[in-house]
Amino acid sequence: MDEPSTDRIPPDTPTDDPERSPVMVDVCVPVYNEAHVLERSVTTLRDYLLDHFPFSWRITVVDNASTDGTLEVARSLAQRWPEVEVLHLDRKGRGLALKEAWTRSDAVVATYMDVDLSTGLSALLPLVAPLITGHSDVAIGSRLAAGATVARGPRREIISRSYNLILRAVFAVHFRDAQCGFKAIRTDLARRILPSVVDDGWFFDTELLLLAEHNGLRVHEVPVDWVDDPDSRVDVRRTAAADLRGVARVARS
Repeated sequence: MDEPSTDRIPPDTPTDDPERSPVMVDVCVPVYNEAHVLERSVTTLRDYLLDHFPFSWRITVVDNASTDGTLEVARSLAQRWPEVEVLHLDRKGRGLALKEAWTRSDAVVATYMDVDLSTGLSALLPLVAPLITGHSDVAIGSRLAAGATVARGPRREIISRSYNLILRAVFAVHFRDAQCGFKAIRTDLARRILPSVVDDGWFFDTELLLLAEHNGLRVHEVPVDWVDDPDSRVDVRRTAAADLRGVARVARS
């Protein structure tokens, strides 16, 4: 596999550019074939951060082997705005994208959110603040915590609640929503724990949280406002089956 490449302004500027300023929060957006929504979503995210976010930040678009025009759109955004960067990978996998982005980040805290922005951005500050202050090590958005507001179909709701009940029954975990696409981690801890995360796909989130709790890391849970994306192309049945295989693998280990 080819090495990942990071594009800044200009696209071939190396990551150790002395003019690059470290930031407090790296907001990572993993994408695969999202050319049709990427510009709108990054614009919305950037506008929100400029107007409402008190810490220094960067947006990192992580393109994992898109076959449409996603990479070109991402690079055009990076050329337009210096606070947007692009990390291109030659292999698919949301877990792989986050491993690469989080371990390479020079920020204090690295986050990720889904490109559809299903999670309300007002939850971003409560997500990262406990990590910046040292109160917690990992933070997750939760659609199942008290105070969360969720709009999604009954099928996805049942699958999500059933999956998280299985996790609590098998592992006695304390977190309530393993798969919400809204998480943050201190990067010093990410570099230590991520090499032990085997999964490069959708089970990555669950495996990370299981390892975090097993190793005594403090996991902070934030209730979120969440609206189901009607354009989502996630195969719920296939993803759920892969997650259950992951649960069985981790339980055996």
